[in-house]
Amino acid sequence: MSDELTPGHATPRHAVVVGGGLAGITAALRLAESGLRVTLLEGRPRLGGLAFSFKRGDLAVDNGQHVYLRCCTAYRWFLDRVGGARLAPLQRRLDVPVLDVSHPRGPRLGRLRRTNLPVPLHLAASLAGYPHLSLTERASVGRVALALRKLDPADPALDGIDFATWLARQGQSSRTVEALWDLIGVATLNATAPHSSMGLAAMVFKTALLTDPGAADIGWAHVPLGDLHDTLARKALDAAGVRTELRAKVTAVLPSAHGRWSVDVPGERLEADTVVLAVPQREAHDLLPHGALDDPGRLLDIGTAPILNVHVLYDRKVLRRPFFAALGSPVQWVFDRTDASGYTDGQYLALSQSAAEDEIDEPVSVLRERYLPELERLLPAARGAKVRDFFVTRERTATFAPAPGVGRLRPGARTNAPGLHLAGAWTATGWPATMEGAVRSGFTAAGAALTALGRPHVHPLEEAA
Repeated sequence: MSDELTPGHATPRHAVVVGGGLAGITAALRLAESGLRVTLLEGRPRLGGLAFSFKRGDLAVDNGQHVYLRCCTAYRWFLDRVGGARLAPLQRRLDVPVLDVSHPRGPRLGRLRRTNLPVPLHLAASLAGYPHLSLTERASVGRVALALRKLDPADPALDGIDFATWLARQGQSSRTVEALWDLIGVATLNATAPHSSMGLAAMVFKTALLTDPGAADIGWAHVPLGDLHDTLARKALDAAGVRTELRAKVTAVLPSAHGRWSVDVPGERLEADTVVLAVPQREAHDLLPHGALDDPGRLLDIGTAPILNVHVLYDRKVLRRPFFAALGSPVQWVFDRTDASGYTDGQYLALSQSAAEDEIDEPVSVLRERYLPELERLLPAARGAKVRDFFVTRERTATFAPAPGVGRLRPGARTNAPGLHLAGAWTATGWPATMEGAVRSGFTAAGAALTALGRPHVHPLEEAA
């Protein structure tokens, strides 16, 4: 690190942000925009947290397929702020191809699409023609939508029950759960309905499907995630005057004299007026000083959930669509990553497998034997194609587990220690573990820090209103 980070050069109103994921980047940008001198410390050699890219030969590989929705206003702010919105465009209108290979008459393609009609009529035509549910099941979905509209996702009682139990009370069949509720819920919550807090499920479905006709339109990066969350984010931080230090693993965060804080990294001690811990919950637990939370053990009670990503490179084009979801198959969602990765010798498909507890540690050979035949079953064009490469990426702690009761475990941004704040998708954002939740947590932590320092500020989403 440079001499500028030594205690002798520390100046008043210095903020240190620990962690360079989306939450930390957001907090650092907001603090710098409000006139603070900001240092961002990240232990890895890159920014982006768990939404990043790496090189595999000449191939640019995302560690996992990440998407966002039009209702993700905070993450859209982030894209705008780093100059990346055009590189991660939204669909003009929600359109999700859903291929069911379990149908006795052979594979059937259905679509979940919206119109411009008011909510909830915007999905009525799509559901009326959705071939993966019976007429009775389609009608029952409408009744559930009406029941969801009456719920308050912030009601603590909803956090105490699981989504499957609530759906059963609403008369939803196991097929309806599989072909609709889990199709969406597993991808957004990283858990099946029996393992999902009803409060978080209600938040997802109300916000995405029952607020605005376009709320669920899907967006994703058409470039490697690292271009957005590392390269462009670093440029935005530099332009804002943030001092960013990579490979800077924080070893201690300690109270200092006069209400200030000391942040230790190997060989250096930084003095700060305020600190934002934007790291995973277990790392935050280890760094928090005594008394910062009433019950710090609760952070360790927040479980984690894995995501497995399967990457297949074919010698020819086997999929004509940008993505699709599958039913009747272990395959969940398949995305075409050919152009984004720089692959020029065929087509590169990425399979995103959420709630992957049973598969996360399977050998690559086992996964290859399982998924290549499934892709041939789903995509006839793959049957004659040569597989040039097959590999997997594993995020064993990709998200916090959205289990019933998790809401009472998630802390807010403020701690009992003045000047020390928490950020991360696992904090009490009201959202599941998404890029949206991470950015929102950065907003909240920065806002709390600025308020404590007496700095006037406006929430960025209110600024844009």
